[in-house]
Amino acid sequence: MNNHPQNPESPKTAPVPMLDVNRQNVPLQQQISSAMAQVCQSGAFVHGPACRQLESVIADYCGVEHAVGCASGSDALLLSLMVLGVGPGDEVVLPSFTFFATAGAVVRLGAKPVFADILPATFNIDPADIERKITSATKAILPVHLFGQPADMDRIADAIASKRGSAAAIPIVEDAAQAIGAQQGGRRVGGLGTLGCFSFYPTKNLGGFGDGGMMTTHDAGLATKLRTLRDHGQQPRYHHRLVGVNSRLDTLQAAVLNVKLQYLDSWAAERACHANRYQAELDRLGLANQFVHPQVAAGCRSVWNQYTVRVLGGRRDDLNQALSAHEIGSAIYYPIPLYLQECFQSLGYQPGSLPHTERAAKEVLSLPVFPELTAAEQDRVVAALASFAGVLELPNAIASEPAQDAA
Repeated sequence: MNNHPQNPESPKTAPVPMLDVNRQNVPLQQQISSAMAQVCQSGAFVHGPACRQLESVIADYCGVEHAVGCASGSDALLLSLMVLGVGPGDEVVLPSFTFFATAGAVVRLGAKPVFADILPATFNIDPADIERKITSATKAILPVHLFGQPADMDRIADAIASKRGSAAAIPIVEDAAQAIGAQQGGRRVGGLGTLGCFSFYPTKNLGGFGDGGMMTTHDAGLATKLRTLRDHGQQPRYHHRLVGVNSRLDTLQAAVLNVKLQYLDSWAAERACHANRYQAELDRLGLANQFVHPQVAAGCRSVWNQYTVRVLGGRRDDLNQALSAHEIGSAIYYPIPLYLQECFQSLGYQPGSLPHTERAAKEVLSLPVFPELTAAEQDRVVAALASFAGVLELPNAIASEPAQDAA
């Protein structure tokens, strides 16, 4: 499946991490060190040549005219809403089944997040519920391409058009923090809406050595304004027509990302191989009645930032603990819908408001799918799932353990 080195411990007993960024970074250490040394020698630590190179390459990769770097994925969301004029009295429709930053950016501008439910099959926002939630106060739609799969951007545009008469009437800001390289209809995320927002946090598919972000757009005017807003609103220097923020992608991060971007598609292909193998193995073992595979929508290409199954029968937390006991990494993204978080109580949502979101929060569990995962490690994950499910014929030593011990 891949040529990555095996863990020196026995493959049947060695711990399996949820993610190991060092396996990706160490082989590139010489290239990255050389790129960072060039930055150090130049002294151009902010807005340096590597930043401009990364912006150009990302724009081309996403099929857009403009890409603008910033300090983080969270800032990319904030700046994108700022450039659209989102503020007090405005509403932004977004999913509740997502990382906090998606809603946090809306609230920081004094606007109101309006939470829509998700599609059970893909975990992405439901376009029909977006349409139900649009009002005269809706200033933007903020879909999330969750776990590496694009939201249904065509249906989202149709939902807006049916409500406002034109797909361009309400801008769409893509939260693509988990999905760089993902495609719908052959087009990459970041170029499917008005603006796209990316994160280069170290655990992302394209991860740097710290925080970093990028905004993409086809609109030259928005790109120009974003470059001003990210730099205290000054253009030229010390002349402020706008009130901006300090959110610049530093050149050292850009240098790292320029090296790693060359490998992004091959890493995504490895992730897809792991995802396909999980599905084949779980189907072979007849576990579909206990673990529901993540589904990829027709016409979409996922980059598998996460491989997230639904654990049926109310046993998700038990499985999470069982895997931990076997030193196998797993994670719950996300255990609490945003609208049920304490900080959003004033919005008036109650349990049951978004039933598909709440069910997902109780059932989802993400398994290791990082590119450097070995076949032996994946066998160990599958064996642990089978043991938990009570299947007797297992592919390795963990099979000898009684199912009740694994649970």
